[in-house]
Amino acid sequence: MEHCSQRITVRKDADKKTLISRLNRIEGQIRGVANMVQDDRYCDDIIIQLSAIDKSIKSLANLLLEKHMKSCVKERLNHGDETILEEIVDLFKRLQ
Repeated sequence: MEHCSQRITVRKDADKKTLISRLNRIEGQIRGVANMVQDDRYCDDIIIQLSAIDKSIKSLANLLLEKHMKSCVKERLNHGDETILEEIVDLFKRLQ
């Protein structure tokens, strides 16, 4: 389980590897779009790739949110720290 305190999350190596792998894939997608622009590719093709990047980022954010809820939020609630609820409410407001 993750350890969450003082706005730092200590993650397992396997979780870090998964997150970094997905970030590297997104980075590659962005470089690909830059190349498409440089190569004067058709706008629709670029927009489709940007949509794929957007979905990749949202998927990664959802993964992080799920881990956060199941670890940090749960941990803090179990220790009686209900201030995490306001943090989560603010997070959801920012995501809209």
